[in-house]
Amino acid sequence: MAGRGAVHTLLARGRGVATSPSQAYLEPTHQPSTSPSAVTASTLARGKAYLLPVYARPDFVLARGKGSYVWDVDGRRYLDFSAGIAVNALGHADDGVLKVLNEQAGKLLHTSNVYHNEWAGKLAELLVTLTQAEGGLGYAAAGGAGTSQSGPGGAKAFFANTGTEANEGALKIARKVGKDRWAAKTEKSWDDPACSKTRIVCFENSFHGRSMGALSVTSNPKYQKPFEPLIPGVDVGKLNDVAALESLVGEDTCAVIVEPIQGEGGINDASEEWLRALRKRCDEVGAVLIFDEIQCGLYRTGTLWAHSVLPADCHPDIVTMAKPLANGYPIGAVLLRDQVAATMTAGTHGTTFGGSPLACAIGHHVLSRLSSREFGAKMAEVSTYLGERLGLLPGWYPGLLQERVRGRGLIRGLGFKDGSQAGRIVELARERGVFVLSAGKDAVRLVPSLNVGKEEVDLAVDVLESCLSVCAK
Repeated sequence: MAGRGAVHTLLARGRGVATSPSQAYLEPTHQPSTSPSAVTASTLARGKAYLLPVYARPDFVLARGKGSYVWDVDGRRYLDFSAGIAVNALGHADDGVLKVLNEQAGKLLHTSNVYHNEWAGKLAELLVTLTQAEGGLGYAAAGGAGTSQSGPGGAKAFFANTGTEANEGALKIARKVGKDRWAAKTEKSWDDPACSKTRIVCFENSFHGRSMGALSVTSNPKYQKPFEPLIPGVDVGKLNDVAALESLVGEDTCAVIVEPIQGEGGINDASEEWLRALRKRCDEVGAVLIFDEIQCGLYRTGTLWAHSVLPADCHPDIVTMAKPLANGYPIGAVLLRDQVAATMTAGTHGTTFGGSPLACAIGHHVLSRLSSREFGAKMAEVSTYLGERLGLLPGWYPGLLQERVRGRGLIRGLGFKDGSQAGRIVELARERGVFVLSAGKDAVRLVPSLNVGKEEVDLAVDVLESCLSVCAK
């Protein structure tokens, strides 16, 4: 293994000082049994008989969880450093979430949106006021520069059930805004068949969902090809290509959708320079700019939104969210500037389950905790520690890893020189009791619970180091 004997930055771990990779987990400890227990065998057989086979899953059955750990039905413990794909912000079986869930379910679980409930407005208010205070949607963070070109105005929220639904809602809203703006410019009716302001721009390596609309802007042939033809009028660009924006985003563009940090696509960051140029181009042609922060938002990067730390002239008109908002209870949301929201009136969009009293009560509880100063300080400490430990790996494994560790906060990616090694590392780590994820064509993704501790970081990175050592042999 090249570079192992070199002197690297000393890093204090729970077990001592690290000057070389851990070799503690070279052998697997959690391989599926060739003779599974009766419970495991019957559960797998039932799933094979009755579930649509759209998932490739390992042959064990999860039964319970607590904090950052889960256990299978046979009692084996796993460290969940994937947090249910960046969902379980407060870990598994959180006492506070459980209390709110039980209390609210005993009062009012579902009413539909025919009637008001007390929690939807409270969660919407919290999302808006936190954004105003911490930065986003044109509001500069404390100490930040100015507001965006069109000014922040106010903001409104719409609640759905999933990230895919949030993106569908955002695209619908942007399409309607585009028609309104075309009508105002041409002095014609918005429903005139001649209206051309309907095109949507997305970017390579994006992931926005699997419904037909969201899939149409998820530019991955693996996902798209079996379901073509998709919705027409979609143009695909490259992340961080400033020069291409003028021709990519034109007068007929109604919406541009982008992840400030691509999650499924490989933990790829959009640069500040490019986002500023994209914002400017959207303003020039009257296009609605949508940031999909379903994976990178809600404090995963250490701030409310991944774009909160950027100057206001880089901000979107709409931000979509879902994954961590209710810690695993299904919820999605669209947060949008008032000037964009003005196009939507009664009956223009809707949902049966979205914004339920239960989902919003849990969401309010989770977001209140994530936004506390104490939580933020602890997360900053642990994410810095994770970054320091991961930062050593490219120097220890230069033959395997790309030089830069991707992402920030608690959304991190290890890029591999040989993309096939990423999937192997995911499998090797699982066989040693740690869940991580692949991302894009060449990366291993780490998205643990946001309240993860240094002890869990040490275990996860020790296992990764051992797995990398196995691959380097």
